[in-house]
Amino acid sequence: MERLVGTISRGIRCPIIREGDNLVDITVDSVLAAAESEGFELRDRDVIGITESIVARAQGNYASVEDIAADVKAKLGGETVGVIFPILSRNRFAINLKCIAMGCKKVVLMLSYPSDEVGNALLTYDQLDEAGVNPYSDVLSLEKYRELFGENKHEFTGVDYVAYYMDLIKSAGADVEVVFANQAKTILNYTDCVINCDIHTRVRTKRILNAAGAKVVCGLDDILTSSVNGSGFNAKYGLLGSNKSTEDKIKLFPQECKDLVVAIQEKILAKTGKLVEVMVYGDGAFKDPQGKIWELADPVVSPAFTDGLIGTPNELKLKYLADNDFANLSGAELKEAISASIKSKQDNLVGNMTSQGTTPRQLTDLIGSLCDLTSGSGDKGTPVILIQGYFDNFTTE
Repeated sequence: MERLVGTISRGIRCPIIREGDNLVDITVDSVLAAAESEGFELRDRDVIGITESIVARAQGNYASVEDIAADVKAKLGGETVGVIFPILSRNRFAINLKCIAMGCKKVVLMLSYPSDEVGNALLTYDQLDEAGVNPYSDVLSLEKYRELFGENKHEFTGVDYVAYYMDLIKSAGADVEVVFANQAKTILNYTDCVINCDIHTRVRTKRILNAAGAKVVCGLDDILTSSVNGSGFNAKYGLLGSNKSTEDKIKLFPQECKDLVVAIQEKILAKTGKLVEVMVYGDGAFKDPQGKIWELADPVVSPAFTDGLIGTPNELKLKYLADNDFANLSGAELKEAISASIKSKQDNLVGNMTSQGTTPRQLTDLIGSLCDLTSGSGDKGTPVILIQGYFDNFTTE
């Protein structure tokens, strides 16, 4: 029988996860219980997504502010530290800034403008134009910033992040100086010990600073790469992808978890005979058109996934076929012609006009974004996502 439904994304409710919980059993049991409750069956190539938050929680991958401060002091020297290009976030960065300030005597905070790396705005381009400021070259002191622009509160949070970050640094016991600039080398006019806090441009920033003669350069991915006083850590990403847990504790991005996704895949296969794909997902890779915020504040969308999720989609554009190759057909003839094209398509359609307009992105970025949108970030209580039919096409029965 012809399948009349395409991709379905379901949020799967699970118990609240605590440190030490068996995520393999919980995930498999929750998915199978949901299938029985809702009357659906698993199929080959279904995708199970597990949010990174519960993976890190089950791993117990936490660190205290004191542990992080100790690592900052050991790696940066404990004197004046430049903190450049942080994102504007109470959840993502504020507690990291507190830790950094606890590990040094003075913080020179250099903020990019008019927005941070992921689009949180300090200012608008209209404000810069009206003030005659060139963000590509002009360096602004705090005094000049306030003179030109006054107090600017975030559109969604209502927070003046300049004042908020300054107060946070002071409350941690460090002196603070604020600079607004978009050239990484600018910070070397103030200090040669630097923590660059950008996420997706971090490799380039480190290269520029090292080439310009910085004494010490650490990214957030270089802080807490090993345990300090028994703390959690992330050998690959350090503090990148971390979230505030409490006022004095951070939940880190999950440690290596490929074994987890493979174990879930194997257990589902043993129980159902179906070979599903499994991934751990964090932030989706999409942008908000209203606030201009790019969601992806994690270093990657997926830190672990089964091998069947490697690669990009290989799809034909149906409307291109309908409007061009088969413009003279309609009804059953059109359907038959398009179905034949899909069944005979090449394994690699890169550069083929019939695939123009399809989405040339990694499968894990696309599916992880769907998972993130389905689970949300609040109180839905569905940290596991089941996606069915993602790999179907117009001809799938």
